[in-house]
Amino acid sequence: MNDEVAGETTVCMVLTTMPDEAQAEALARQIVVAGLGACVQVQPIKSFYLWKDEACCTPEWRLSIKTLNVQYARLEEFIRARHSYETPEIVRVPIEAGSEDYLQWVAAGSAG
Repeated sequence: MNDEVAGETTVCMVLTTMPDEAQAEALARQIVVAGLGACVQVQPIKSFYLWKDEACCTPEWRLSIKTLNVQYARLEEFIRARHSYETPEIVRVPIEAGSEDYLQWVAAGSAG
């Protein structure tokens, strides 16, 4: 995909984590049904971090959401409204290149 339409067709990946598999799967399904992401992959991970001056190690579930840059603000709001964490991870990672047919599929599935 190129950037000829002021970034509107540019594909990105948005990452977030959820505390358990059921919540991760529910959010993934809601994102796809809402048309905010074409594909959401859900994977178990273990996170190590400092929270309120305490070292933590927590099992979590990562959601890797393939979507359009133009959908990011709506997707972030959607995730925040459904997230149980005080400070959820919600980050956008640009996709610089990929197979054209896949990127077109992502764009079509993320059009809202």
